[in-house]
Amino acid sequence: MKHIYRKIKTIIFILFTGTTFSVNAQNTIKGKIVDEKSREPLENVSVISSPNAAIHAVTDAGGNFIIENKTNLQNITVSSVGYLPATVAVNSNATLIIALKADLVNLKDIVLQANTQQKFATISRVDLDLKPVRSTQELLRIVPGLFIAQHAGGGKADQIFLRGFDCDHGTDVQVSVDGMPVNMVSHAHGQGYADTHFIIAETVNNIDFGAGPYYTEHGNLNTAGYVAFSTFKNIPTSLVKVEVGNFNTYRTLVMLDLLKKNKDKQSAYIASEYNYTDGPTISKQAFKRFNIFSKYNVAFSQNTSLTFSASAFKSNWNASGQIPTRAVEDGSIDRFGSIDNSEGGKTERYNANLTLKHTFKNNAVLDNQVFYNRYKFSLFSDFTFFLNDPVNGDEINQAEARNIYKYSSTLRKKYFLNNSILTSSGGIGLRYDATQDSRLAHVVKRQFLNYVKRGNIKEFNGYSFTQQQLSIGKWLLDAGVRLDYFTFNYFDKLVNEALPSQQKTIVSPKLNIQYSINKNVQVYVKTGRGFHSNDSRVVTANDGKQILPAAYGADFGLYLKPTKNFYLNIAAWYLKLNQEFVYVGDDGNIEPSGATRRQGIDIIGRYQFTKNLFANVNINFTKPRAIGEAKGKDYIPLAPTATTTGGIYYKQKLGLNGGVSYRYLKSRPANEDNSIVAKGYFVADASINYTKAKYEIGLATDNIFNVKWNEAQFATTSQLKNETAPVEQLNYTPGNPFSFRAKLVVFF
Repeated sequence: MKHIYRKIKTIIFILFTGTTFSVNAQNTIKGKIVDEKSREPLENVSVISSPNAAIHAVTDAGGNFIIENKTNLQNITVSSVGYLPATVAVNSNATLIIALKADLVNLKDIVLQANTQQKFATISRVDLDLKPVRSTQELLRIVPGLFIAQHAGGGKADQIFLRGFDCDHGTDVQVSVDGMPVNMVSHAHGQGYADTHFIIAETVNNIDFGAGPYYTEHGNLNTAGYVAFSTFKNIPTSLVKVEVGNFNTYRTLVMLDLLKKNKDKQSAYIASEYNYTDGPTISKQAFKRFNIFSKYNVAFSQNTSLTFSASAFKSNWNASGQIPTRAVEDGSIDRFGSIDNSEGGKTERYNANLTLKHTFKNNAVLDNQVFYNRYKFSLFSDFTFFLNDPVNGDEINQAEARNIYKYSSTLRKKYFLNNSILTSSGGIGLRYDATQDSRLAHVVKRQFLNYVKRGNIKEFNGYSFTQQQLSIGKWLLDAGVRLDYFTFNYFDKLVNEALPSQQKTIVSPKLNIQYSINKNVQVYVKTGRGFHSNDSRVVTANDGKQILPAAYGADFGLYLKPTKNFYLNIAAWYLKLNQEFVYVGDDGNIEPSGATRRQGIDIIGRYQFTKNLFANVNINFTKPRAIGEAKGKDYIPLAPTATTTGGIYYKQKLGLNGGVSYRYLKSRPANEDNSIVAKGYFVADASINYTKAKYEIGLATDNIFNVKWNEAQFATTSQLKNETAPVEQLNYTPGNPFSFRAKLVVFF
């Protein structure tokens, strides 16, 4: 017993302190794996020894791997989804550069790796290849269990639903792209506001997703989960794309490969898109969006590289808003009509992102990132019509301008400890949001009447984390802890007074355990604490109470490969959140609604019928409830209880490709006692493409059965101009009817 006790203490000590042992560089094999044509680094590539097929490593985000060569390997085989495997001779004296040739996606290339945690990024590569997307909304829908709703004419950030959460626009799901934060804390419209419209869909190479609060690198707003987009380092080809569709919809995209030679040394590309649509509503949305994105990479040496990207985004639109059910039922307005068609808005976002990466002689890797964002936002909304002001109406304007500054530094190192591998990582970082003139105003037809709230916000978040991942035979133990420190400042312009500054610190431990029963079955347990911050205006007004509500979660799951062409992930989970936030009619108040708990089951399945025919399915069941409320009055408004997405796809390198996909959201309570129900829906889409080396033509259709469905839905108390008393009922924005888009793409 004493021997076992000492061994357990040693393992715990290693996990939490990162105790290290020296490694003889001559006993290691280092390499980098890239796409043969674009020289894009490939992540999650399996590095397998020959001939015994033992998995030694997988590549990181930079395509790099390092393995111990204590058995004097002569050859290694590398394989990845969507590429032909390659076997290469080992050279311990130099870094191997291995180029893989693109091939058709094959599910047999998905490997359950014993010495690394499984990530959704591998599956997302399959999904992106089978179903190319044209918007960030479609990118978000690739994430299993994640649903979105748009209720402001297309230009506003999407409402996000995940794991039984109505995340509003991002309160409980952290979103990033290339390490840049998308969420806006203490935003004029909602906490964690995550507007992804500045991302050009075709530049996204991969999607990393994690459900629950189990990841040390992800802090604020990571309770239900996180979504991390990665853009291409290099693009495989230049292209011009033109799309046209009904409702006066068109889109143009240009992507140019600026440096086609010697991409291992330096590369650059630029992408730009323009979108316009009037939408299906009677009042034209006149939605315009312009994006431009550029990226430059340079390798100063074999060990040091720099990546710089910059982007600009501008959008403006009109909206018909959320309409009350009674107005449609009595014929006052059409389903695609409006009560107040002066809603809409405009927004701008400009990003600059620089990353410097260096690999030391001892194989430690240091990543430094500096990020700057300039942001402007103005939104006009009308939810209650004439409830509060029977003369002018209740239209509001929410607006702000802000600068965001972020710095982060992460150090990673792999150690070989006898028959074990320790991957140690740690990091520090800071984020500073300086918001000028954050305001909520009462307006009529976009004309100013009076301010409800107006002030300047300064919010700082400093953090550090350590994570130790120990691979021992069939076991993978992953332990970490994260420390976050916040300061909140608000200057109220209406009274010309600074409210007392508030500070808060939170510690978030994580522990994940994975066991490989065999090469086809893995079991895992994930546990951790996460949090979301409150709005600075509320924090300072409430004297620092309820600043950082914590979330406590646990997952128990299975990864299965019953056959080489079938992948399955099943997870049962539980999450308790100390406090929900409820945005009350966007009137400037945020009400804490108490603690909640959610428990559910998630299922992710991928199946390959033949070389060219695939199917996928995601199924999610959740039971969300408020804690401390009477039974029958403990429902969480708009929290999803059952969802599923899936499809069937035919894919070949050249020639015909296409597929049919669906999404289903079950009806759910819209208020606490379930007396008002948000209606469920089933919507199916289809697309077909004909691809050649130099061009592609295609046709995509949305809502192929032309079903009537409600996209965004709320239990709202409102009053129309001709009414003498307010009415609480379901207000909604209608989902799009049948629509189509034709496209032409030219590659060069």
